[in-house]
Amino acid sequence: MSGHEFHVHGPHDHELEHAQRGHPGGHGSGMVNHIALFTAIIATVGAIFGYMGGATQANAGLYKNNAAITKTEASNQWNYFQAKSTKQALAEFARDMATDDKKPAYQAKIDRYEKEKAEIKVIASKLEAEATHWDTQSDHQMLQHHRWAQATTVLQVAIALAAIALLTQKKWLEYAMFGTGVLGLAVGVLATLHL
Repeated sequence: MSGHEFHVHGPHDHELEHAQRGHPGGHGSGMVNHIALFTAIIATVGAIFGYMGGATQANAGLYKNNAAITKTEASNQWNYFQAKSTKQALAEFARDMATDDKKPAYQAKIDRYEKEKAEIKVIASKLEAEATHWDTQSDHQMLQHHRWAQATTVLQVAIALAAIALLTQKKWLEYAMFGTGVLGLAVGVLATLHL
């Protein structure tokens, strides 16, 4: 404003000046700017946490599926083992009932079945151990999923508190919002550290 002109400020002009200077009560006040920035950051971090929660849930399902498939393969091997045991028992019965000249042939079958059973048992035991490993991995991923979901939920509560703080202009709500946001980030750190 020059010294020779007359200028009248309207209420709208006064509010714009306050907003530009960051005075409390203006639309660009420090509280509003802090909450807006906080909300943008927390929403971004929350989106990342949400993605991680979904990824770990998908992994848990995949690992559980692998465990089920491997358990089925192990069961098939144990059924095969049982079939060989039945054949061996029948060969032992036939050997015991056979004449002396036929006993060596039945004994050879019995020995073959015993060897085959040992091989099958190794495969079945290995598959059972693999299935247990997949189950453990699935459980671990579900724990991770729950931790990511907890972190995402706490961040969503922080965003809701931010909206309420903006509407009410209550400083204590702003502090609660920041505290909840920090808590959500801490839970996300726990998820990252697999705790």
